[in-house]
Amino acid sequence: MKISVIGCGYLGAVHASAMAELGHEVIGIDVDERKIGELAAGRPPFFEPGLPEILTSATASGRLRFSTDMADAAGAEVHFLAVGTPQTAGSHAADLRFVDAAFEGLIPHLADGALVVGKSTVPVGTATRLAERLAEVAPHASLAWNPEFLREGFAVKDTIEPDRLVYGVADDAAAATLDEIYRAALDAGTPRIVTDYPTAELVKVAANAFLATKISFINAMAEIAEATGADVTQLADAIGHDARIGRRFLNAGVGFGGGCLPKDIRAFSARAEELGRGDSVAFLKEVDSINLRRRQRVVDLAVEALGGSVNERRVAVLGVTFKPDSDDVRDSPALDVAVQLKGLGAEVVATDPEGLENARLRHPQLAYEASTTEALRDADLVVLVTEWSEYRGLDPAEVRDLVSNPTVIDGRNVLDPVSWRAAGWTYRGLGRP
Repeated sequence: MKISVIGCGYLGAVHASAMAELGHEVIGIDVDERKIGELAAGRPPFFEPGLPEILTSATASGRLRFSTDMADAAGAEVHFLAVGTPQTAGSHAADLRFVDAAFEGLIPHLADGALVVGKSTVPVGTATRLAERLAEVAPHASLAWNPEFLREGFAVKDTIEPDRLVYGVADDAAAATLDEIYRAALDAGTPRIVTDYPTAELVKVAANAFLATKISFINAMAEIAEATGADVTQLADAIGHDARIGRRFLNAGVGFGGGCLPKDIRAFSARAEELGRGDSVAFLKEVDSINLRRRQRVVDLAVEALGGSVNERRVAVLGVTFKPDSDDVRDSPALDVAVQLKGLGAEVVATDPEGLENARLRHPQLAYEASTTEALRDADLVVLVTEWSEYRGLDPAEVRDLVSNPTVIDGRNVLDPVSWRAAGWTYRGLGRP
């Protein structure tokens, strides 16, 4: 099919490339000329495993093109809206200016029978509002809402081989069109849920709210474990064997971050307040609060480990991105910890396999080192805050001689305390004795 993708940030660039990889003819539209130039040259403007390969393949085949002119979307049968919905300044509500601008800009270019498909994460009620606007000014077109469930680091796989497809539609024709687009996934057995607009919008924010709650729950248990001498990792193993609970997302640590979970649960709470149902999701405020407390706990452990002060002490911070296999530092717990330690007078040296440039743009006051070895050299304290595989795989005996004081704070509980202590390190985890 002929497809346009409006907005070529993280979501849009991945979606456009994946749709072209599946055989569709795709045009990606964005107002950012630099971004479009990079994508057209086959260079993703962010790090995502697997994306360079499918982007290069799709552009070379001619199935994928990019433009800054909305008029170039005119020939498409289906238009995906994939623009960002950041948090509004001074509020927890989602900022829909970019969604509305893209939607209005697209309207003059909609052909008869065109389908506009929302991918952006929006407050419930947005799709109904846009559908009503479409009925007024472009009744020859229709709207669907098809939320994304991408995990950074796995976004290409999650687009080509999704774990479920959700269609918010007003008629069977829209569902049939989406079936044609996602034929490969459906033929492979991907579950398909066809529903109304509000339900489709709620699916994404409800999923993120649940995951955030699960993470904050185990971090709350880590706080109790620290007060009682229990081991939160063994606790998670034990309750995770219950099939009703499951072990995934029960990893205590420095908490969640990124451009989705924190923003989405705050926007969900704000929208619930607007609907007069704020009490229904009031618990999300505590979920957010627990999450932010864990960052402070890592900082407190660092101060404690260095005898009450980190002033003028060299601290190696392993990781700046909010998760491994990404260069995303938005609302990153790791970067937040590094900045807080710097604010307390520490000589912070931060390292990361992919996120240093993005971190440097946001916090140039920190010292950055691409080499893990050099970051560790002469450190008075090591703080692991992003669980990249190369940090998880460090040999404690080998790196012992690099540091001046063998003390490590495992902000993700991914190191083996026994082997690190046996190699002469003082090991501190979160919620672990």
